[in-house]
Amino acid sequence: MKTYKIIAALVGLVLVFSCENQLEVLPEDSVASNTVFNSFATINGAVVGIYSKNQSGDLNGMAQLTSDFMADDVNFVGSFPSLQEIDQFQTLATNTSIDNIWLDGYELIGAANNVIGNLPDVTDVGGLDEATKARFIAEAKFLRAVTYFQLVNLFAQPYQVAQGSNLGVPLVLQPFEGGDISEFQLERSTVNEVHAQIEQDLLDAAAILPASNGTRAESGAARALLARLYLYREQWGQAAALADQVISSGDYALAADYDFYDDNPGSSENIFVVVNTPTDGPQEVAGSDEVYVNFYNASPGGRGDAPFSQSLIDAYAAEPGDRRFDELSVSAFDAGGNDTFFTTKYPDIVNNASDGMVLRITEMYLIRAEANVRTGGSVGDSPLNDINLLRSRAGLANLGAVDLAAVQLERRKELCFEGHRRMDLLRNNENLRPGGGAESAPGADKVIFPIVEDEFTNNPNITQNPGNF
Repeated sequence: MKTYKIIAALVGLVLVFSCENQLEVLPEDSVASNTVFNSFATINGAVVGIYSKNQSGDLNGMAQLTSDFMADDVNFVGSFPSLQEIDQFQTLATNTSIDNIWLDGYELIGAANNVIGNLPDVTDVGGLDEATKARFIAEAKFLRAVTYFQLVNLFAQPYQVAQGSNLGVPLVLQPFEGGDISEFQLERSTVNEVHAQIEQDLLDAAAILPASNGTRAESGAARALLARLYLYREQWGQAAALADQVISSGDYALAADYDFYDDNPGSSENIFVVVNTPTDGPQEVAGSDEVYVNFYNASPGGRGDAPFSQSLIDAYAAEPGDRRFDELSVSAFDAGGNDTFFTTKYPDIVNNASDGMVLRITEMYLIRAEANVRTGGSVGDSPLNDINLLRSRAGLANLGAVDLAAVQLERRKELCFEGHRRMDLLRNNENLRPGGGAESAPGADKVIFPIVEDEFTNNPNITQNPGNF
């Protein structure tokens, strides 16, 4: 079993080569240049550049924040008009926050496509053997899958609305530069088609990526994201099997406590983390001005915009002594002057260097438990044992039996503020807000984002989401 694992999002500044003191990370507008594929250093730099784009605060920060405050874990009290629109289910196609998510997402996809499309034909580059080429391509496919999954979850209704026949997002698989895809004039692919591409990318990546890949994506990360995809698609047997593969691999293990949130990306808990440092984080990524701590953490330092909802506080209060609340929250005044609680999962307020959780082993236990409950199975272990294992770490007494509601409650208390809650409610046909009205009900127009104005204006072939103009 590994005892120290770092899954970093940007490693270019610390990798060294025999011919250079430091890795060359290519400028964003240069990724598609023919010169990229002329040397090992620049090829590696192109791959590292994809990880760098994944540091965008819009892809890892804003997307998770909006997913939480659209649901019932966060009481959003911020003053940004674009975020207030989202919180109130009045999001417009001109909303700058969602525009940034769309553009940054497709910018990353374009960079990944450049590597996936061009690298197979590269020959006679010193130090680049076929195995390394395959690994680089697999890393690009993994990051492309992560991003398409994020986009289709935000801009399309979930699989459950029409069993995936509803419109998803445009699938662009050829190389291109920048985030503007309107030049392709593409209609949106269906959710099923987007999911199929994500699945294929992850299967390809899992088959090639090594179990241990230093600071980069590994085969376990691809399998873990695939388990989440199968869960969202209600392919329970496959979800349980993939989650069990990750758990039983021995490459990851539940941490003894919750210190892995506190600048500890090397914890055995973590499968894939967006690592940020004071000198290399979301604020350093061009065009990105939103990070976790600006919203989640309490003042002073943080904005105080996104405290715990009363609903989430009540869920923890029902079982006092839960370490996930006692150790991962702080009492403070929010931006509206209310005395409440904030998460400490993103603790670095000063440097904006908190890490973004993408995949961790705890989620695999929750996926396996949910899938087994739904099928009456016991792949890997019983749902009762899986849930009690997590409860034991949280300082709670063992349950004598579990049902779907018990699994969902543990999932909520374990994964809050990590961007899961909105999709968990929608895929289970539950209103995003306790006692909420029609605007926050599953299938409602504004529980998903509109296609951004730039794309809709410049692409006559794309269909806007209902209720958005």
